[in-house]
Amino acid sequence: MSAFVFVTPTWDAEPWCKALQKVAPKLDIRLWPNGGKVEYVTYAAAWLPPPNELRRFPNLKIIFSLGAGVDAILGDPTLPQGIPIVRVNDADLTNRMSEYIVLNVLMHHRQQRRIDENQRNKIWQPFPQHAASAITVGIMGLGVLGADAARKLHVMGFNVVGWSRSLKHVEGVKSFAGASEFDRFLGETDILVSLLPATADTDGIINSTLLNKLSRRGPFGAPILINAGRGRAQVEDDILACLDSGALYAATLDVFRKEPLPVTSKLWSHPRVSLTPHMAADSDPETICRYVYAQIERFENGEALVNVVDRLNGY
Repeated sequence: MSAFVFVTPTWDAEPWCKALQKVAPKLDIRLWPNGGKVEYVTYAAAWLPPPNELRRFPNLKIIFSLGAGVDAILGDPTLPQGIPIVRVNDADLTNRMSEYIVLNVLMHHRQQRRIDENQRNKIWQPFPQHAASAITVGIMGLGVLGADAARKLHVMGFNVVGWSRSLKHVEGVKSFAGASEFDRFLGETDILVSLLPATADTDGIINSTLLNKLSRRGPFGAPILINAGRGRAQVEDDILACLDSGALYAATLDVFRKEPLPVTSKLWSHPRVSLTPHMAADSDPETICRYVYAQIERFENGEALVNVVDRLNGY
């Protein structure tokens, strides 16, 4: 007997169960923690699994991550070895992330927050705006999500540069790679978009040192930060300090070191910060479940899995 289990302690798993049942009506689907006999479980989909839970399934063949990132799974110190972890790489998720990036780049570019404030205060104040070509958007992380956002921003007329650990080629995008080219990338960037995965190398990378290396040649006189990657990458006290000093013009943050963001955080009320509750690329249960089941079918037909996580690199 083969069964599938959802391990989602912070999410309501019922919609996911119904979505997978719709896609695979013959599949034996179970919900953690009351999933019946553990030896029947061969496939698991997880988000923030508690330690010691995934190791309970002795016949587990694949672990699926229900989000684009996998750090929530890799962070389990008791994660069983030798079992492939498959991350989601679906066109719907990619489009959602690109929508978020484009939306927020345009929001800053067209100074929408200033317009909104003028409306609240009943101030009629037309003001000059600049061309997209006056701004260079730099994307840290040119994987599937970053490359798609870069292409769409390029089409809209922005100068786009990208940085990744190894060199990537994206049409219309000037690419930098590795530690030796990192500072050159930062020096060209007016709006920094972070889509980096959470790894030991990226922990705390968005700090005052990095922010002070960004371009000051853009139309706002100081850079802008958009982080829709991972909260572990940012040092929030440094972001606030740079905003207050003028080293950073504005920030849009979708991810945080602690989520939900504590009500005591100064980020909530800072006039130059826009917050969203980790929803840049929300996972749609039916879309993700179709992707997961297609992977299961590949595996059971003897085909290779796609988007398997490199545990050593962390993505």
